[in-house]
Amino acid sequence: MKILLVQPGFGEGLGFQQIALVEPLGLELVAASLRKNGHIVDILDLRVEKKLVDKIKKFQPTLIGISCSFAIDVYQTLKIAATIKKINKDIFVIVGGHHASLSPGDFNQPGIDAVVIGEGEITAVELVEAVEKGRDLLQVAGLAINQDGEQKLTVKRPRIKNLDNLPLPARDILHRYRKSYYLGFQRPIATIETSRGCPYRCEFCSVWNFYGGEYRVKSPERVVAEIATLREKYLLFTDDNFLQSIPRAQKIAELLLAKGIRKKITIQARSDSIVRHPEIIALWRKAGLWKIFIGFEKIADEELSALGKKNTVKNNEEALRILRAHKIEVCASFIADPQYEKNDFKRLRDYIRRWKLYSPSLTIYTPFPGTELFNRLKEKLTTKNWELYDAVHTVLPTKLSLKEFYREFSKLYKISYPRLDLGWHGLRALAKSIGQWDSFVQFWNMIRAAHTMANESYYLVGHNRNFVHDKNIVS
Repeated sequence: MKILLVQPGFGEGLGFQQIALVEPLGLELVAASLRKNGHIVDILDLRVEKKLVDKIKKFQPTLIGISCSFAIDVYQTLKIAATIKKINKDIFVIVGGHHASLSPGDFNQPGIDAVVIGEGEITAVELVEAVEKGRDLLQVAGLAINQDGEQKLTVKRPRIKNLDNLPLPARDILHRYRKSYYLGFQRPIATIETSRGCPYRCEFCSVWNFYGGEYRVKSPERVVAEIATLREKYLLFTDDNFLQSIPRAQKIAELLLAKGIRKKITIQARSDSIVRHPEIIALWRKAGLWKIFIGFEKIADEELSALGKKNTVKNNEEALRILRAHKIEVCASFIADPQYEKNDFKRLRDYIRRWKLYSPSLTIYTPFPGTELFNRLKEKLTTKNWELYDAVHTVLPTKLSLKEFYREFSKLYKISYPRLDLGWHGLRALAKSIGQWDSFVQFWNMIRAAHTMANESYYLVGHNRNFVHDKNIVS
């Protein structure tokens, strides 16, 4: 069967596409499993190539799968599905991804035939086989089937036990896009998944719910073998907590060093893992680690406890010292509460200045579907417009006026992304790639992004904008 997998384009949000655009790894993983079973698969990334109609007419797929991993992609996903059915109503349309799995009811629409719930590699293969042979889809585990306006759930799909058995992602399908993927000034960048899940249960995070609280890993040998196939200099590990298993992390680093594989690697990790095992940081620095994303989240222990974070401010600060001693860049994330007053914002600004946390991730406390937070606060939500669930708009009541709240929130970006610092990083990146037009474009995009996020009016506009647009879908 000919199958097209689609990554939705960017919406009308705040321009974070100017900061990061990484490969659709989930679609590459599903594509690999489908190809292994004899199907012809292509992937269209609408963030890079806005030619859905042309692609469908030329490729003539029998089935199209759309990825919807984030709430902000819901409306675009529905538009894509409607466009597909207008072209050919007989094309079977499925939706999968993180948000689709946790909120399948959002996709009980005439243009969508089924929703894949949970991990898609095995479910997609069985679904395609059932469609191809005319079998009853209700016999395929891990689906929500749309029939006559109703949505019927099939039995739950067990999670994949041995991740090493999965084929390598079908990255070759996206060879035409690979130079377009970046993270800040890291370009081109590749992504790799070495584990799935997280054993912690932070109330604002849906990862533990999606993966059932399980933490599963790929073997060090499998991970390094995959890294060896990547041509990109920069590499982002998508694991939610790469240092959850220190022995495994140690083995991966040792194998990279033994095989002489040199990459500039970015990971996500918890500060308590770093504090308990500072020796792993020294080893990984030798193996190519140069940047870590850490969820600081709050600047007071009682606030961390309220989030279910099970960590301390002291750990965050000690981890920062350890990483800086090894000259590893830190991107600390913080969550601003809608109930913050001016003094709360000032405390956070002062903390960021005191610890010189340039280029942090600054977000707003947002209840996402599939989180304990959503279930607890759903009656207090001020909007069900999914486009505002981008973690930089408030969807809960604010104590300050909305204008004052965003003014204070935008100040966080003003002090966190000083122009001289951004300019220096940009100039260093440019100096390493003189003559490459993409580098100049990226530098300009980063300047624009910093300006956007430091401008309160951009946040306010979002609450009054009609988000449903076609321009990133059809051509």
